Amino acid sequence: MIILQSGLFSRRVKRLHSAEKRSLDNAIKTVIEKPTIGQVKTGDLASVYVHKYKYKTQQYLLAYKFSEKEQILTLIALGTHKNFYRDLKQ
Repeated sequence: MIILQSGLFSRRVKRLHSAEKRSLDNAIKTVIEKPTIGQVKTGDLASVYVHKYKYKTQQYLLAYKFSEKEQILTLIALGTHKNFYRDLKQ
């Protein structure tokens, strides 16, 4: 499986502390094991999956696209719920 990162995703990851990155790594491993675990969005965000995970008490959302034919997982965005979908549409 090929894993790609968008610019938005890589910029957000740079801001995380090491413990938050470990939590993110666990969430990504979960997505790699079962790519359809996230909710499929509709409308403007059709074909985008969003997987929710927690770090301490804060809930984070991980947006990604998965192509079964090419086996490509593209990590699109990461963040808390506040303004997440607005930023994702841009």
